[in-house]
Amino acid sequence: MLIQAERCRREGRLAQAQALCRRELEAEPALAEAEHLLGIIAHQSGKLAEAIEHVRRAIAIKPDVALYHANVGEMCRLAGRVEDAMVAGERAVALDPNAAGAWNNLGIARFDQGRFEDALRDYDRAIAIDDKFAQAHSNRGNALQRLKRFAEAEPCYRRAIALQPRFADAYNNLGTCLRELKRPEEAKTAYRKALELNPNNAETLDNLALALKDLERLDEAADLLRRALAIDANSDKFLVHYATVLIDQDKVDDAEAAAQSAIALNADNHDAANVMGRIAFERGKLDAALAHYRRAIALKPDLADAYNNMGNVLKELGKLAEARDAFVAALRFDPAIAGVYVNLADAKKFTPGDADLAAMERLAARTEGLSKTDRMQLDFALGKAYADLKDYDRSFRHIVAGNAAKRASIAYDESGTLKLFDRIEAIFTRQLIEAKSGGGEPSPMPIFVIGMPRSGTTLIEQIIASHPAVHGAGELITLNEVVLTVRGPHGNTLPYPDFVPAADARALQQIGARYVAEVRKLAPRSAHVTDKMPSNYFFAGLIHLALPNAKIIHCLRDPLDTCISCFSKLFSAEQNHTYDLAELGRYYRRYHRLMAHWRAVLPAGRILNVRYEDVVEDLDAQAKRIIAHCSLPWDERCLAFHQTDRPVRTASASQVRQPIYNSAVGRWRVYERHLEPLVVALGGLAEAATAQVKRA
Repeated sequence: MLIQAERCRREGRLAQAQALCRRELEAEPALAEAEHLLGIIAHQSGKLAEAIEHVRRAIAIKPDVALYHANVGEMCRLAGRVEDAMVAGERAVALDPNAAGAWNNLGIARFDQGRFEDALRDYDRAIAIDDKFAQAHSNRGNALQRLKRFAEAEPCYRRAIALQPRFADAYNNLGTCLRELKRPEEAKTAYRKALELNPNNAETLDNLALALKDLERLDEAADLLRRALAIDANSDKFLVHYATVLIDQDKVDDAEAAAQSAIALNADNHDAANVMGRIAFERGKLDAALAHYRRAIALKPDLADAYNNMGNVLKELGKLAEARDAFVAALRFDPAIAGVYVNLADAKKFTPGDADLAAMERLAARTEGLSKTDRMQLDFALGKAYADLKDYDRSFRHIVAGNAAKRASIAYDESGTLKLFDRIEAIFTRQLIEAKSGGGEPSPMPIFVIGMPRSGTTLIEQIIASHPAVHGAGELITLNEVVLTVRGPHGNTLPYPDFVPAADARALQQIGARYVAEVRKLAPRSAHVTDKMPSNYFFAGLIHLALPNAKIIHCLRDPLDTCISCFSKLFSAEQNHTYDLAELGRYYRRYHRLMAHWRAVLPAGRILNVRYEDVVEDLDAQAKRIIAHCSLPWDERCLAFHQTDRPVRTASASQVRQPIYNSAVGRWRVYERHLEPLVVALGGLAEAATAQVKRA
């Protein structure tokens, strides 16, 4: 009858199997095998407490059967009774040291206790007894992953899959291992196979989403996370991952809603607190971001990512020593986060024998476990470090490697970009400027600081923002967003600059008014607000027409210095023209021509040109010239710009916290023999710069 009951259980006819066992117990009440089988049936039915009770009865009847102890141990583990599971598991292997399943179950219990080394030994015992035990191979991989021995874990999963080709969990675990080894494409394949075998597994959907996020396939990742949440809407983990993807998609409001939902489910979710910090950071609420990061660290003191994020906030707030401490803490808890080294390198000066440089070199020497992004970030950080040490050839090798990797990962339409310059010049003729001038929004609030990145725009803004009448808003995308809202007479979107010829006085006034209204929200009580988005040079003519009383200051710097400074920097926002020397040179030359065009078609004095080198040479005279152009009374605080307490959200956040220095003038010379592609692309602009050096 028990054989018949077991057959029914295996076929899923659980009620019939249970009835057969009970009939057998009526005939023979002390039959341990029947009690044990009833326990297995109850477990299969999801009745865990009942299952444990039945198996304990079997043990009371026959206390020396290892299988009974092994099974009740696993049931106790699933019920969260880990100590009971440990006792049962140890009794099982004591009774039968050759019971592979008992060793495996004991390993699982120890794994749940966080005793990964002990669990690994248990799995090894199970595999030594039965090398074809697929579950034990997969579990061994799990223990190795927790011990961060990912390269050793991978073959465990592959062995489990070879033994059991439809082992969905092993494919899922293999995918996670491959993600840790920074092989997201292979991880994606493993996760997809797991889903093929188990299509509605929410954990695997979540894991595949993370792999696609690694591959920057954010739309697909978001779709998968929505599927996972449809299956398990109460997973705070899935909600946090969804929020993270939404931030990367620039959907900050949606990200906040997801993160808040996660916190409502689990107020102590450290990752949710960390994500809330990122959301506050994106909104420019730096004090709130710090509070969230500190909350995350309080919940999980070794959360390296929160320390890194906190370091970035502290750097923008000018608290450079605290920022460095935060980056160092992040690396103490996870020395393999390559991105932290980029941030740390930007916040410090390397010296001979530097321990951080040695750590970077060790990480870069790895043959596995680094993604392409990791290696790119390390190359930029090493380029900065070796430049500090004046090892310029080695520095440039790393800078070139980092730029090549970044360039390979992005799409830059050089032809389309250069054609945009052409269209702007063709449309903004002197005749059009004269015909459409005289209207616009009259507010004198905006002060635009424009120029190539790394040309001194941050320094100039800091000087202006040190004036008590000015709020420094940093790099705003506001003007670009306003331009994108321009519609034609039929409600159709009109691209810039094509809409300008048809724009009447009312349309131009609306553009200016929308810009002022949005920027005014940042500083309701300030007379003036600076906008130092460098690429607003595309809009100089439109600014003149739509905001006739706005001030425009154009920052210039030696072309070679500007370009090499761009080329050595891994920008947080996209500057896709800066990662190839020839493309960068051609872009600079075209930008330079556009600025000459603006000088030709706009009224004299409309744009103030300020040379970085002149500011360095004579800060007092140039600062007074800049403040006068802004129609502001002189204030001595503008000379102590490095003491101004305001957030600075640019690649130059560290530099503007220092008094004026001239060490960046002529920076290109140390790399001169490597710059031929740039020099050729710049043409006469480079020749003029090198001729000036030779004369000096």
